[in-house]
Amino acid sequence: MFDAHAPDVPRHDETQRKAAVAPHSSDAPVKIACAHVSKTFIQKGKQEVPVLDDVSLEVHENEFLVILGPGQCGKSTLLRIIAGLETPSTGSVTLKDKDGMAREVQGPGSDRGLVFQGYMLFPWKTVQGNVEMGPRLRGLPAAECRALARHYIDMVGLTGFEGHYPHQLSGGMKQRVGIARVYANSPEVMLLDEPFGQLDAQTRIFMEQETARIWQAEKRTVIFVTNNIDEALYLGDRIVAMEGKLPGRVQTVYEVDLPRPRDFTDMEFLRLRQQIIDASRLTL
Repeated sequence: MFDAHAPDVPRHDETQRKAAVAPHSSDAPVKIACAHVSKTFIQKGKQEVPVLDDVSLEVHENEFLVILGPGQCGKSTLLRIIAGLETPSTGSVTLKDKDGMAREVQGPGSDRGLVFQGYMLFPWKTVQGNVEMGPRLRGLPAAECRALARHYIDMVGLTGFEGHYPHQLSGGMKQRVGIARVYANSPEVMLLDEPFGQLDAQTRIFMEQETARIWQAEKRTVIFVTNNIDEALYLGDRIVAMEGKLPGRVQTVYEVDLPRPRDFTDMEFLRLRQQIIDASRLTL
């Protein structure tokens, strides 16, 4: 289910369902384009499990796009396809490089950084060593690597834990290290797969605020997957809402034209929130 707390509202008739709005009003060039992406997994016994069905969307340069949906709707699979960790069964994903040349995604690349739901840390490296890894692999000077790591370690609230190893950290702290590591590697596109789901409520709010602040300062292209409606509205320029069942399809695309920093009590915020809740009940 979607992560949202709201009063009960009457169920809408299927005829009231709105079609997905694919275009985006931004004048910024398209950075990523998914064209008719479908994905089917083959389980034991050769049983086909369709996970995505004919998903098309565009992500504009420096846009913060949120993919919203409940569990088991294909949103993480879509993100992994964009990251190059999965291949679509049909359709394609294209990515424009810094020179504006479009190429089809055919595997992982340093131009995309992915924060997983799990921690994915190097257990033999300290917090500092984990966060420094990307800049070191890019060949940056050691002093610059250390400075970048310190900056992002401080950003996620782990100053003082630079010398700790992953086994000495709580689950939430491990995830914060993973987030800092991706930021430090400076990818063109940030891909975040429910990165704050394992954090406590207070830390989660802090990280949402920091993510919005850093995005406004650095203006990277971000694709952020979540099942939390409030989080989606707080962070996103647009929200791509997925249907609540497999195979995953785009239900509706919402433009979030609200000033930043967002106010959870703003009437337009609350109106959009209720609109998403109402629409999501049609496909659960």
